[in-house]
Amino acid sequence: MTGFAEVARLAADWPPERSEAATRIPAATLRDMVAAYRGARGAALYSSTGVNMGGNGTLAFWLQEVINAVSGNLDRLGGTLVGRGIFDFPAFGVKHGVLMSDETSRIGGIGKVNDAFPGGVLADEILTPGDRQVRALFVTGGNPLVTMANSGRLRAAFEQLELLVTLEIFRNETGSLAHYILPCTTPLERPDLPFIFPLMLGLQSRPYLQATERVLRPAGAQRDEASIYVELARACGVSLFGSRAAQKGLEVAMRLYSAAHRDEPPAIPQRLLLSLLLRATRHGSFRELLAHPHGLRRPPHRADDFLGQRVVTDDGKLHLAPAPLLAQAAKLDADFARECAGAGQLKLITRRQVHTHKSWTHNDADLVSGGRHTNFLYVHPADAAHAGLTDGALADVTSAVGRVRVPVRLLDDLMPGTVALPHGWGHQHATGLGVASKTSGVNVNLLAADGPAQLEQVSGMAHLTGIPVAVQPAAGPQATGSWSGIDADAAATRSA
Repeated sequence: MTGFAEVARLAADWPPERSEAATRIPAATLRDMVAAYRGARGAALYSSTGVNMGGNGTLAFWLQEVINAVSGNLDRLGGTLVGRGIFDFPAFGVKHGVLMSDETSRIGGIGKVNDAFPGGVLADEILTPGDRQVRALFVTGGNPLVTMANSGRLRAAFEQLELLVTLEIFRNETGSLAHYILPCTTPLERPDLPFIFPLMLGLQSRPYLQATERVLRPAGAQRDEASIYVELARACGVSLFGSRAAQKGLEVAMRLYSAAHRDEPPAIPQRLLLSLLLRATRHGSFRELLAHPHGLRRPPHRADDFLGQRVVTDDGKLHLAPAPLLAQAAKLDADFARECAGAGQLKLITRRQVHTHKSWTHNDADLVSGGRHTNFLYVHPADAAHAGLTDGALADVTSAVGRVRVPVRLLDDLMPGTVALPHGWGHQHATGLGVASKTSGVNVNLLAADGPAQLEQVSGMAHLTGIPVAVQPAAGPQATGSWSGIDADAAATRSA
């Protein structure tokens, strides 16, 4: 590895006693955690969206992985292992420039990550005139008007688009605003081979491959997304992936499939393409994989399989102190001062509701009946008493960019000073979701800021958790700036 000295100098300025002022985790607790970590025969630090979506999510995740590495727990059983896909995708990406674009956004000059610009600048890209202004948008299997920061402003931007197309299996909030909705097949209506995480990156605790045949025939004009994009590219006179050979090959494959399946719309023969992928990586064929209905075990993860072998930097070493992250760390003192100055303000975090699987089952009447018809603002009893809130009462939650009205639930498990609001709600604009559109939940992302100045500069991540908010009993007939589409009387009735 390289860069340990630089990281050590950075860490020296942040002993647990200093961190305690911002984190409210006692220094003694932090030191006990360090002692336990050092004394373990194998250990791993792990974090995900709860940390990555915070104000310094990239720095936090980087430092976590530095600790895993310098402690000897990287590439070690009982520590952190780096999985293998069916082929070495990181090496492939570096060699061919896949997902390695250095292009920057027109607005804000933020770099691409995995060849994608951050969603937090999309509204600006649509609303700001000039060269490369976004005037048309295709949304594939997504719902940005619920999932992205400052969703109210994004809705206003989408209304200015000359063309909005969604590829979906139902008409959600974004689709309700679209000029066209192209109906896609569901996973039950197409052959499938779980691809990105298990095949390319090996992100399984016990690696395996599993193929599934379709169990239902597509109805009407349903098509898989890949076939739709091949046809769109042909109609536009362009080639997918910038490759004329790939485009023509896919068009020929679709014609052959159509000739053999005259009762179905033209489609890419997915079983053939998946078999080609499997054979190219020496993993048999799709048909052979179907003979293992519970999955085919792949070689298990191994220690000493990454360092010195699969690190794709120029010198083959793990770089602990990349310049962009050190530059980002240089602003920590200012962030720390601001955090300490706002110590008395409530922080809004996100929360998962397992029974509704984010938003995917909100259109099932049985799963959103009774007390599950809405999301709740979870508040520690001490904070509720201070704000004059009671369990079940409505509260107005206000951030720098928006306000929502939501019923309160008291929760002792929360750290005082923290409130939580589950994401995935706010379906009142979804004209194609007859059940979900009648629920009274609100979209927490109406409270998150967008725009280049509000994004984490290295990753482009929006600040979706740890948002400073004010919470008070609901006042007046409707919360100013609320985009929930639900008036206070209706919300109160449903809450009751």
